Amino acid sequence: MTQHTTALFEPARLPGLDLPNRLVMAPLTRNRAEADGTPTPLMATYYAQRASAGLIIAEAATPNAVGQTYPNIAAAHSPAHVAGWRQVTDAVRDAGGRMFLQLQHGGRVGHPATSGLTPLAPSPVPLPETIFTPEGHRPAVVPREMTAEDIRATVADFTQAARNAVDAGFEGVEVHSANGHLLHQFLAANTNLRTDGYGGSIAARIRFTAEATEAVAAGIGAGRVGLRVSPGNTVNGIAEGETEELYPALAERLGGLGLAYLHLGYADPETPVFRKVRAAWPGVIVANPVLREISTEGVHRASEALLAAGADLIALGRPFLANPDLVTRLRLGAPLNEVRDRYFMYVGGATGYTDYPALGAQPADASSDSIVALDGGRVA
Repeated sequence: MTQHTTALFEPARLPGLDLPNRLVMAPLTRNRAEADGTPTPLMATYYAQRASAGLIIAEAATPNAVGQTYPNIAAAHSPAHVAGWRQVTDAVRDAGGRMFLQLQHGGRVGHPATSGLTPLAPSPVPLPETIFTPEGHRPAVVPREMTAEDIRATVADFTQAARNAVDAGFEGVEVHSANGHLLHQFLAANTNLRTDGYGGSIAARIRFTAEATEAVAAGIGAGRVGLRVSPGNTVNGIAEGETEELYPALAERLGGLGLAYLHLGYADPETPVFRKVRAAWPGVIVANPVLREISTEGVHRASEALLAAGADLIALGRPFLANPDLVTRLRLGAPLNEVRDRYFMYVGGATGYTDYPALGAQPADASSDSIVALDGGRVA
């Protein structure tokens, strides 16, 4: 093993929050909450195992019932949700960690069989594929086009969910405007066919994301708020159009708020959009690399390229999923555990969740019970 001493392990700072290193655990949907969205004690164990990350961004939590995407995802809109998340944040804090909570509304990525409600979206354009529900994969339904009142109510729901997250012990929240979910649907030309003030021009398409982020910042303080985007990402049937103009415009609109960070999913330092956003954004950039090789050296190569291009923090998903001691492994140059995709989503339980071994520990035997295939393209 070759010990690494790169900038990844140097301390960093967000507004009001010191980080011991520059490694961020990215939000990853794992479907281990109760059916009503309440976080479980198993989730507390999972996150506490990974508390050596400079920052943990917890998995997407819905700000309201209609925003639910899949079965057993977490939520943040009831007292029970707050109490469940408090168990998680207490466990992580006791282990020395820090957490933000990602807030995500699925928009058209939802189904009445899961939420009991017709999904909302910028326009009545259905998801062009099936979606997983408690009854298995089902054809997507046509969402209801949001009215101006729906938009105002959803912004208010995001703001209240952010307050709930602070009450639950999170240091802050991340507004999710990526991966084909509701806010991203407003950004994208193929899912936003509106002709009012929320569709058409770039300024109109970024408006909902901007207003939701501004409202959350006003509700809990801008330094407690991050924003996640994924420029050019086509997951969940998204075709943005004008990507290189869209995201610098969003960065310029929100750049003066003093947000904690801007999180770029699928970040590639060689692309013009990355360089334009970095130039437009005055604060901290969290970059989530596209890993061509999930290995210690592969993570180092991708991370160091992003740091050299101007990223401040590096968000990793699958490496943290399979390696609760990822920071130690990367520092020592130790090999990484392999991800067991078959236990990623929809299966519940500890297998493939809290049973990944730390260095020197023996791996647990994988159970073959309740196996459901990974829905990888839809992971937050």
